[in-house]
Amino acid sequence: MKIGYQGVDVAYSQMALRNFFGEGNEEIGYADFLQMFSDTEKGILDYALFPVENTTTGIIARTYDHFQDYDVYATGEVIIPIRHDLIGFEGCDVLQIREVYSHPEAILQCQELFKKYPHMHPVVYEDTALSVSYVKECGDKSKAAIASRLAAQIYGMSPILKEVQDNDANMTRFLVVGNKEAYPENADKISIRMVLNHTPGALYHTLGIFASKNINVVKLESRPIPGKAFEYCFYLDFSGDLKDPDVKEVLRRLRYDCLDLKVFGCYKADVQEG
Repeated sequence: MKIGYQGVDVAYSQMALRNFFGEGNEEIGYADFLQMFSDTEKGILDYALFPVENTTTGIIARTYDHFQDYDVYATGEVIIPIRHDLIGFEGCDVLQIREVYSHPEAILQCQELFKKYPHMHPVVYEDTALSVSYVKECGDKSKAAIASRLAAQIYGMSPILKEVQDNDANMTRFLVVGNKEAYPENADKISIRMVLNHTPGALYHTLGIFASKNINVVKLESRPIPGKAFEYCFYLDFSGDLKDPDVKEVLRRLRYDCLDLKVFGCYKADVQEG
């Protein structure tokens, strides 16, 4: 299979891909999320993995905000632990570091590092693994990167500080996305986007639809609607299977009540221990 992921070799997205699909597939790294969405929709890719949520920084909006623009469906979920090291040249001391390069999400997940060492300044880079490659190419010992230990090994660099993420339970959740509206037999989680009437009690009433069928809402996020000042859509995950009669009834009532509703997919939840 041809499977897309964000970044380059040893990026966290590639690790998630291999956790879900194993090895032996054609793995294609992308710098551009929109191109990966487009290639998935067109069937150029069989599947692609998109990060959607992190336990430290929350929703990854750049994924969700484009999901409704493409005819694609989530068919799986994978959660991986994220362990960041501060990576530089062998023998370099942390006090030598002035600039730290990494993906913006990784920088946000390591804010305590910059509070502890205020002489270090974060610099946004397109990818965690690529930031290690860039630092190596610069040959400047005042530069470092935040990335995985595997990235340090691949590029022949060294951890200066290990596990610098703020949260020891730092994990990122990925959705496995394809262009066919299919889901596994053991699916037990559904993701949707809904736009409600801009009236008092609309959200309260909508959540009551789930409560009336004893269906558990596991995540609810609001996001601004482009072009509509201070109006919002909601991203919602809930437990269930699209074959279940109660779920069918909930979706029927939502389609009647909502201004807009899109089912992103139905898939097996990746349950993490601890």
